[in-house]
Amino acid sequence: MSQMEPRLARFVRDEALRAELLTRVYHEAHLAGLAPEIVLAVIQVESAFRAEAVSSAGAVGLMQIMPFWIRELGRSADDLMDPWLNLRYGCTILAHYLAVERGDLTRALARYNGSLGHTWYPERVMRAWTEHWWVSR
Repeated sequence: MSQMEPRLARFVRDEALRAELLTRVYHEAHLAGLAPEIVLAVIQVESAFRAEAVSSAGAVGLMQIMPFWIRELGRSADDLMDPWLNLRYGCTILAHYLAVERGDLTRALARYNGSLGHTWYPERVMRAWTEHWWVSR
C-alpha cells in the first residue's frame, strides 16, 4: 500500500481519503480474490477515482456500476454512489466474471465493461495497470 499512495496522489489530493481508499480497495479486492492493483486500474479507467461519476449509460461511482446490479446482488436501499459500497459491488462483479471466464482476465474485463468480443477496454485497464499500478513481487 505504501507504494500505491504516491501514485494515487495525482487522482486523490486528500491524504486521509487516499489512505482510506487504499485500505478499502485492498480489503475488498482480497475478499473477492482479486489483485488490488487490477482494481485500482479498473477504477482509474472507469471513473478516474471520482466517486460521483455517472456515465451516459447510467453507470455510477468509482467502479461505474449499473443500477440493475442492485436487483442481482444487493438490497433495494443500496446506494451505489456510496464509494465503499460501490467498491464492494465492483469487486464482486469482477470476481464473478473472472469465475465465469475461468480466470481469463481479458474476457472478464470485457464482460465487466459490457464489451465482450472487443479488446479495447481490457487493453485500457491493462495499460493503466502496467503504467501506474504494477508492483513487482
